[in-house]
Amino acid sequence: MDSEAQTAHNHRHRAPADRVLVKGLVITVVFALIEAIGGWWSGSLALMGDAGHMITDATALGLAAFAAWVSRQPPSDRHSYGLVRAEVVAAMINSLFMLLVVSVIAYHAIERLRHPQDVAGGVVMLIAAVGLLVNIYVAKILHGGEQTLNTRAALLHVMGDLLGSVAALLAGAIIYFTGWTPIDPILSFLISGLILWSSFRLLREVLHVIMEGVPPYLDLPEVGLAMAKAEGVASVHDLHIWTLSSGLVALSAHIVIDDMQQWETTLGRLKILLRERFAIEHITLQPESRSPAAVPIKLRLKQSHKPG
Repeated sequence: MDSEAQTAHNHRHRAPADRVLVKGLVITVVFALIEAIGGWWSGSLALMGDAGHMITDATALGLAAFAAWVSRQPPSDRHSYGLVRAEVVAAMINSLFMLLVVSVIAYHAIERLRHPQDVAGGVVMLIAAVGLLVNIYVAKILHGGEQTLNTRAALLHVMGDLLGSVAALLAGAIIYFTGWTPIDPILSFLISGLILWSSFRLLREVLHVIMEGVPPYLDLPEVGLAMAKAEGVASVHDLHIWTLSSGLVALSAHIVIDDMQQWETTLGRLKILLRERFAIEHITLQPESRSPAAVPIKLRLKQSHKPG
């Protein structure tokens, strides 16, 4: 099993991940507020931009932790799968919020280039240096926790924060030693670019889940061929693989077999294969007797599989 599939397989153990997310959330929010106040007091847009980036990360952490709790609610008559896609909704809200933050930062950066203002470079350096240490500490917390898709995504956000703190530190140093204030809005654009890249990446992943795409770490033909090679299986068709939520993958397929009396044994063998090799937990398989109309897995997949 590859590393991404193993990550998805371990996602069901949520409690440790929730604790790490909440801990990272508290630390990030506290320092983001300190950084925002420091940016406002010092007049540094780069510092305020980095604070905005940290707020988006705190929002991501908060939404992820809340969605993890909501997604554990049991299935009901109205939601037969439960609320497992709460994480997808949270990710969508977070990505759109990040795009709004980018727009605000970019607007103020343009205004600052047109109308330069004094910036307290020393204060910027001090707060940015502390922010850099905070981001390193939060990254260490997330890295040391359970590596679910949520914590891995949060870690990517924190690494973006770390780069933002480096940019703010650089802006403060340049202003302090040279007095060249345009570096502040210029580096704000850089921070906005980091947020924009993260936002589009997250949005693309969310849309892939909403469109019920095959998880990126799985190859549909490879899964189908592995199933077709299992003992007792003649062929496989109508194979579908999609993501219900982060780390929860579903599969359905029609299995053509020679001996219907052996279906229970074949079913158990296929479930073990799909769970251990591909980390697929939610499995629905329908047996069919071999007939002249049954088409081998290779031919069916070539006709129905579409990239992406």
